[in-house]
Amino acid sequence: MPELPEVHALVIDLGARLNGRRVERLDLLSFAALKTFDPPVSALSGQYVEGVSRHGKFLDIRVGELHLIMHLARAGWIRWREGAPAQSGRLGKGPLAARLVLEDGSGLDITEAGTKKSLAIYLVNDPVDVPGIARLGPDPLGETFTEQRFADILSAEGRSQIKGVLRNQSIIAGIGNAYSDEILHAAGMSPFKPASMAPDEVARLYDAMQGTLRAAIARADGVAASELKREKKSNLQVHGRTGEPCPVCGDTVRQVIFADSTLQYCPTCQTGGMPLADRVLSRLLM
Repeated sequence: MPELPEVHALVIDLGARLNGRRVERLDLLSFAALKTFDPPVSALSGQYVEGVSRHGKFLDIRVGELHLIMHLARAGWIRWREGAPAQSGRLGKGPLAARLVLEDGSGLDITEAGTKKSLAIYLVNDPVDVPGIARLGPDPLGETFTEQRFADILSAEGRSQIKGVLRNQSIIAGIGNAYSDEILHAAGMSPFKPASMAPDEVARLYDAMQGTLRAAIARADGVAASELKREKKSNLQVHGRTGEPCPVCGDTVRQVIFADSTLQYCPTCQTGGMPLADRVLSRLLM
């Protein structure tokens, strides 16, 4: 799933390609992906792209006075197309969900792999009309997201597990499963540690969050959208690397399996060498 650094990179890449361009139309191939009906997608035709931005993990393309907003979910992605689109085939077949077509035929192909479809597209007058955006917590890279504000957030969450707090979009916007694993590894903390923690631990976690996210953004600077997934995966330290050696200490990276996701961690770096059996039996407070 694209998280804050990848969506940030998409904003930069797509902004350079789209700003000032005239939209011909938006073609929907998966009607279930569109979550709004007013304004209609036909309202985009003839309008100019005024800017590209993000809200957490939501991508926002401003077309005239409207906002074309996308949440790419677990398996969605955006591909730039230089030329006019080929025949799309049968509606609802294949990964292509929608196409934004510019006046010269170039544009964006919005795709989603797999059979579980979670990609969401919204056309709204105001970003806060999207429920997921209206519920977003603060941006961890925003100017007002200070260490003290982070400490207040953690204190309010009390005994909640820190892994869940970091990836809860209504608490902190933009961090998902992958970067929460990476942040906790950088901080040397168990994913099951309670959110309320000592000031020195708050500082360590805050620094790990800032460093991990900013380093990922810096690596993605100038990387084309088509290469962002590969760039992200190649630089992860523990996430998605079960069974591999930890790049810091050499211990074997382990995982905990949940109903719909997994987390990865290093026992030596994060849990005092003790493996986490599962979230019920091994709530280590390191």
